Amino acid sequence: MNNQQLIESILFENVKLLYNEALASQETNDDQQALSYYTQALNQIKSIDYNSQDIDQLQYNIFLNTCDIYIRQYNVDMANVFIQKAIKMAYQLQQQDKITQCLDRRGEVKRLKGDYDGALLDHNKSAETKLKIDQDQGLQLSNSYFNIGNIYQAQGRYDDAVSMYEKSLKIQLSVLGKNHLSVATTYGSMGNVYNYQGKYDDAISMYEKALKIKFLALGNDHPSIADTYHNMGNVYEAQGNYDDALSIYEKSLKIQSSALDDDHPYIANIYGSMGNVYNYQGKYEEALSMYEKSLKIKLIALGDDHPSIATTYHNMGNVYDDQGKYDDALAMYKKSLIIQLSALGDSHPSIATTYHNIGNVYEDQGKYNDAVSMYEKSLKIQLSALSEDHPSIATTYGSIGNVYTYLRKYDQAVSMYKKSLKIKLSALGDNHPSIATTYHNLGNVYDDQDKYDDALIMYEKSLKIQLSALGDNHPSIATTYHNIGNVYDDQGKYDEALSMYEKSLKIDLLALGQNHPSIADTYSSMGNVYVAQGKYDDATSLYEKAMAILIDAQLQNHPNLARVYNNIANCYEKQNRHDDAITIRRRSDDIRRSSQQIETTSRTSTIDFSPSQDEVPAGDVTVDLNDQQIQSQQISNLNNNDDDSHMQQNLDPALKEKQYFSAYMLALRQGSCKNKVIRAMYAGPEFVGKSSIMRVFTQQQLFTLQDPTQIVDQSDKMVHLKVYKIKDRTTYNVRQIWENNVHEIVQSQYENQINNQYISKLTLGLIDEYLPINGQPRSSTIQSTTANQHTTTAALSSLRNSTPITRTNNNLFLHQCRDFFLYFYPSWLNKSADDSQYAKIWDFGGHSIYHVTHQPFLSGNSIYILVFNINQNIHDRVLTRDNQLLNMTYLQSMQEWLTSIIGGNANQDKIKTTINNDEAEYTLPIVILVASHGDYITNKQEGIDRFIKFEQELIKKMPRYSRNIYSSRIIFNCNPDDNSDITRAEREQCSLRLHEIMKSFVQSLPFMYNPIPIRWYIMATILHSPTDISNTEIISSIMNRIRASRVHKIMTIQEIQSLSKDFGLYESDDELIAMLSYLHDLGEIIFFRKVNQSGIIVTNVDWLLRIFRAIIQLQNCVSGSLEMQLLYEEARRTGKISIKYINHVLAPYQLDEKTKTSIISLMETYDILCTIASDNDQDRYHYFVPYLLQPDVKPFDLSQYHVSEMLFIGYEQNDIPYIPDGIYYCLLSSCLKEWNNTKVELYYQCAKFYLISSYHYIIIKKDNSYICLQYCYQKLNNPTSANLLKSMVETSIYKHRPHDIVKEKLSSLIEDRMPKFKGAVIRYYVQCNKCYNLTFIQNEHEKQNHNLVQCQNQSCNMLFESQSINDWIKSKEEHDNALCDDVIPERCNKEVQHEIKVAQPSHIIREQSVTSYQAAGDYTCVVIENR
Repeated sequence: MNNQQLIESILFENVKLLYNEALASQETNDDQQALSYYTQALNQIKSIDYNSQDIDQLQYNIFLNTCDIYIRQYNVDMANVFIQKAIKMAYQLQQQDKITQCLDRRGEVKRLKGDYDGALLDHNKSAETKLKIDQDQGLQLSNSYFNIGNIYQAQGRYDDAVSMYEKSLKIQLSVLGKNHLSVATTYGSMGNVYNYQGKYDDAISMYEKALKIKFLALGNDHPSIADTYHNMGNVYEAQGNYDDALSIYEKSLKIQSSALDDDHPYIANIYGSMGNVYNYQGKYEEALSMYEKSLKIKLIALGDDHPSIATTYHNMGNVYDDQGKYDDALAMYKKSLIIQLSALGDSHPSIATTYHNIGNVYEDQGKYNDAVSMYEKSLKIQLSALSEDHPSIATTYGSIGNVYTYLRKYDQAVSMYKKSLKIKLSALGDNHPSIATTYHNLGNVYDDQDKYDDALIMYEKSLKIQLSALGDNHPSIATTYHNIGNVYDDQGKYDEALSMYEKSLKIDLLALGQNHPSIADTYSSMGNVYVAQGKYDDATSLYEKAMAILIDAQLQNHPNLARVYNNIANCYEKQNRHDDAITIRRRSDDIRRSSQQIETTSRTSTIDFSPSQDEVPAGDVTVDLNDQQIQSQQISNLNNNDDDSHMQQNLDPALKEKQYFSAYMLALRQGSCKNKVIRAMYAGPEFVGKSSIMRVFTQQQLFTLQDPTQIVDQSDKMVHLKVYKIKDRTTYNVRQIWENNVHEIVQSQYENQINNQYISKLTLGLIDEYLPINGQPRSSTIQSTTANQHTTTAALSSLRNSTPITRTNNNLFLHQCRDFFLYFYPSWLNKSADDSQYAKIWDFGGHSIYHVTHQPFLSGNSIYILVFNINQNIHDRVLTRDNQLLNMTYLQSMQEWLTSIIGGNANQDKIKTTINNDEAEYTLPIVILVASHGDYITNKQEGIDRFIKFEQELIKKMPRYSRNIYSSRIIFNCNPDDNSDITRAEREQCSLRLHEIMKSFVQSLPFMYNPIPIRWYIMATILHSPTDISNTEIISSIMNRIRASRVHKIMTIQEIQSLSKDFGLYESDDELIAMLSYLHDLGEIIFFRKVNQSGIIVTNVDWLLRIFRAIIQLQNCVSGSLEMQLLYEEARRTGKISIKYINHVLAPYQLDEKTKTSIISLMETYDILCTIASDNDQDRYHYFVPYLLQPDVKPFDLSQYHVSEMLFIGYEQNDIPYIPDGIYYCLLSSCLKEWNNTKVELYYQCAKFYLISSYHYIIIKKDNSYICLQYCYQKLNNPTSANLLKSMVETSIYKHRPHDIVKEKLSSLIEDRMPKFKGAVIRYYVQCNKCYNLTFIQNEHEKQNHNLVQCQNQSCNMLFESQSINDWIKSKEEHDNALCDDVIPERCNKEVQHEIKVAQPSHIIREQSVTSYQAAGDYTCVVIENR
């Protein structure tokens, strides 16, 4: 042997020593040390140059054993790495037994990953190989059967699992004898399956067999003995034998503690199981203590990302959920979920369990949409990972059924329960406790539907199974007795109800102890019966017992305690303990206010999971109490006495509350009152002092450097219109006004009932039947659980798969109505009638770039205060706050506002009103003309003269609007530096005059006398964004939770409809639209009727405005990178904005994709944005925003182009005196969409579209009341090419008629956006050569072969030839005479084509055949100007 061989021999011996040390460490569960030895061994093997089978064998063993360690640690990724290495080595060694070993390990890795089908494939392949090489069917085949049994168990195929275990056991008994430890292991696995099947006696029998073997082989104190004790404890836990479960867990703990280190994971698992039992017993602090012990150990032993850590977080979440600490519960579940997703992937069944339990929390919170979302996530994973008849899938169907029951969607609930039942009967047999759970839930549905006999049948079926499977004293049986008692209570069979409640109580006291929250639930239900019997002392005693239990369980802020307090307060009222009642009711109110969860009563016996987003049950939306009224009137003599008025004055508060509630329910159907709110909107050019006048009028402080209003300022300032006290700083908010209106309507119903004496004993009895005065929903939730598998190899097995049985209240809808009623009622008790009217103040930004954004916010049912600068001439150009002159004059700006306000309203109604003893008739909408900058006018008469001159010039230009405008002659001095006594007095006088004018008009408006249903006011209260509420003001919890769960910033019609139905606020689709239109008119919401098919609703107007402002910056780009600033400047220079910039400015709002899409969609619908569809993916410009263009952008240079004469499109001055910027910009966007033209260029109120196939432009300009069109094409040097190009352009104009397209689009926009002018005739106009006035073209000009036009200006009346007609409107004969051959390429040589292309601007040069100009959809370039 040479030196090298000697060295390698020594190395090999050293490797074997390391391997043996690793094996020894692995046997003592010192995994880290074992991994260290294996790693050293592998490194030394790399130093051995020669290959030998011994080295390969050793390397294979190291790979396989390392895989085993990682499997035990649940590190499936590393386990997979080493099993792949082992498989490669096994095939290299060509040893079948090693290949089967690898298949077994790989199958186990797949099982841990939740890939049960893949695992089954590997184990079956292993078994087939073993059968071939081991005809005697030895132990290796037994192991395969055992492994396959484990997969079947995980898939819920329990009978198949038992069959495989029996096959394995048969071989083991034959080969190893009956006392071998492997036999004990198989008995233990069979016990686990029986536990899952609810065959608890069989499970215990299997565990006892396993124990007997282990005692003989290992003695009494081996950790394996502790494992079996642990599993037996699981059975006792599932049976509800909690004391026995704790006792045997403590036995297991004692053995493990003496045999293992204190920080061993097995010890942590026992602490976790003990925590579960304490949670079932309602001992929440003890449960948390156990979980914290478990967590501490696991973090040390396993690290912070092991799935077993997720299990403990999960169980802690269960405790918080049971305590009603939903936010804490969700935090724990989400911690658990993060670990699971990292360790197990996103399709493991354990992930499904977590989603399911998060769903349970959302269900407990009443966030039913979120709950269903989580259940569906869970179901999707389960259907993918598990067999279709796995019990876990049945559990999820059952949970979805529970939500449908809450939502009163009973048919869907029954369908889900039946799906669940079918799976359970197939997988678990007909005597499993989970079957009882489903029967129980079906009973709940029938009870809610008042099908009491059917409900009792289902409960009896459930009870029969429970008694057989669980014995007489399981908590689930107590819950069934409880719910049977609820049915008897609903039927008025009070003695039978009490008997059932007492049975329930007896079991709970025995199983759970005297301080479990379920005991409190039963005491409360018994108290309800005593209240119904009039035994208030007995009821009070029971309620106080329930209160003590809940407080002792540290549930001081739980909704259940709030109900108990309320019940006690009601009893105190009956006992004439009024002061005590007030004190205790305040406690209830405090909890209700602080709680944001829907109050639900639940009897909790397992760990639940639930997500987050409040949702309120849906269902029937009206309650017809007419029959009750008729019956009440028929027996009104029962209440007839002479002391009615005295009785009402000294009415029992509880009785009075019920009477008001009855009135409230009637009002929901038929109650209404006059509208009391209108919007008053300040408008006008920029920098004229609108905001300053508004601040003076609403008694706010003026500022020297006040920021300009951007788009709209929804100030939420309310002005009292009946009485205007200039010194009064009282503020009003619209929420208070809605509440006052609701009170007025209900008060009217209440007084009507009292006067007509139909709040009879019968009516009160019916209210009692629906809503007992204590308000206690008599519902219970039973929850059963399939037993958990607590094994040493699967830490996550302690996650519980619970199936809650939730019994909702028989009259859930009425309870929801009562919740709303209780929100309003406390403020009514000392409230007097209020017949006031209010104006809600808005301030519109005057900058021209905002004009296009105003249209969605305008309303015909508003009054407008139009402000101008008294110091400026109407024909002066608008002066900005930076002393820059705009291209727009004050006249144009006022025309812009008046046309947008008046034209945008279809209302043609007229009103008569008297102001200063002068009666006049006005047309809606009303615009009050007010002036600012009075500080520049030293002479009062000069100011009046200026005002009159401005007014006359305005009416002269827009005579059609004279009946809409009221000239107030009010001139405000808003100089913030002038606060002299004289100035303040003048401001007050101006404000008073303006108030009187507003008051006069408002009191004349039909809108203010429309009867508004109470339903609309309640919906307004729900949708109202409470920006006007101070931090110290407490809002009702019912409103908080509904807003949090059901009200979103953007909502669809369907969502609003669902919300209104759920709370009795729905009458019909037409009424729903009318309600939304009303709230839009008041500015409470913005109803975008044109977006999508049915429209969308923005409930938070300020939020939408902030988003608009973010995109449409007035002066400065938002902070950001240099790139963002450049993109902003480019938008201002080109009128095109990048999607990258929009994403940047919207980022702070954290919009989800759906909301962002809705925002963009509504902006596109109203042409605030217009998508530029480009063939070039690199094109940065994705939206067209012409209004952002800076006014100083240079005009087009057309010196190198042939330019046509101008053709005008518009209306007669008496029809539409002005086309607003908003309409013009919408027209540009509409043309952009029509022509799909990405090469549009802009300058001030002018756009140039290039129509590439015809090599010319269309120019569209805005010219006051008209749209001006021109087309142009390049001047070419080659005469042939020039003639050819001219022919192409003329042909394109004739064939495609772009002027007709522009005309049709303008007409469509006017009809759509300006309904006041619907039916106005749109025409073509040409300019007279002499007087330059416009004359419309008679129809015959489009038919005849001449271009002579007679000027319609009476002072001119000249006949003139119009080149515009030649250029644009040719007859067919004229066109045919001038038309070149269609097949242009035959006349077009290469030189001509080249000259045409070269003459084009560089940005449009492209390789294209000339023949393509005839392609559909290609047009000439049209320039559109606004003149």
